[in-house]
Amino acid sequence: MAKYILKRIGMALLTLLLIIFVLFVLVRIMPGNPFPSERMNATQIANKRAEMGLDDPIPVQFVNYMRGVLKGDFGKGTSLYYGVPIKTVLYTCINNSFRIGGLAILLGTALGLLLGISAALNRGKFLDGFCTVFSIIGVCVPSYVFLIFLQYFFSYKIPFFPYFFDNTRFLFSSTIPAVSLSLFTMSTVSRFTRNEMVEVQDSDYVRLAQSKGMYGAGLVWHHVLRNSLIPIVTVLAPLIVDLLTGALVVEKIYGINGIGKLMVDAITGEGVDYNYVLALGILYSALYIGIMMVVDILYGILDPRIRVAAKGEE
Repeated sequence: MAKYILKRIGMALLTLLLIIFVLFVLVRIMPGNPFPSERMNATQIANKRAEMGLDDPIPVQFVNYMRGVLKGDFGKGTSLYYGVPIKTVLYTCINNSFRIGGLAILLGTALGLLLGISAALNRGKFLDGFCTVFSIIGVCVPSYVFLIFLQYFFSYKIPFFPYFFDNTRFLFSSTIPAVSLSLFTMSTVSRFTRNEMVEVQDSDYVRLAQSKGMYGAGLVWHHVLRNSLIPIVTVLAPLIVDLLTGALVVEKIYGINGIGKLMVDAITGEGVDYNYVLALGILYSALYIGIMMVVDILYGILDPRIRVAAKGEE
């Protein structure tokens, strides 16, 4: 198992390094001015480019940039938050997006599993139909529509939660966006859980376990649910990345200073802030690769046959 995990970690790090290089080259060859031309003249821009090493060959720039990244230094903003270290701004935005996204993931996954299991165990009954209709609504209706609905009733009609995000009241401020973001995850997990469990319930090994007298929670936990988890883990991976990196429209409407809003501000500001675009691109890539690596490892834990197959290919 240790060799399997180390191999996956090595592949993830190599993939991330390649992606960072490609992102760096693409950002450097993009047209446009990374400095606010309205506030800086041509001489000042030329001096800034020389100071930041933007006139050096791309390989030299990449090596210098990676030295900073390994120390946690992504440089400074060139137009957005001019002169402020990027890591300072990123920390605040990541903190907001991750905390709200984390709440949405936990809520959506827990309730989605509960609904999916309930629907599968009551196949063809009212509860199954209710969960199916709820899942369709949750997938089809955008998160920001749920957000506006919740804002209207629980911030305007019943002024219990803040109408906009307030970092000093994080728990209350996070409830409405977290619930609205969790509905898509809840619906997706519920639908996949129900479908996978129904398929597993009809399998031969479950019928064999039933013929041996195994019923109830033991049968569901040891044979049905565990063998249904791999597809669910697969579909959860991109959902987790989306929620952790922020939902742009939800952040805009609710006034959350998160990662999604930061990316748009970096692109649509006075000048395209390439340093922020690059830093956020690296963050997105690292999150996605890291979560997919965790998924690969979970595959090996949930299904030992995957470890055996990987060992046989070596």
